[in-house]
Amino acid sequence: MKAAEDKIAKLCYEHIGGKLGNLLLEQFVAKGWLAKHHATDKNYYITQKGTLEFTKLGIDLSLIPS
Repeated sequence: MKAAEDKIAKLCYEHIGGKLGNLLLEQFVAKGWLAKHHATDKNYYITQKGTLEFTKLGIDLSLIPS
């Protein structure tokens, strides 16, 4: 039985989806870790600051395919 305070972290294929995924994306953009070249672009890129900060968190960015 789930506790009322439990929140769902939805897995969508190999990605975090749902509200948690949206909140993470919003924060990564706000902190300057992720950005778009143009506002209309669908995809984001990892900024230099993002590379530094994700690495500090122990995330191996070399595992992301080019």
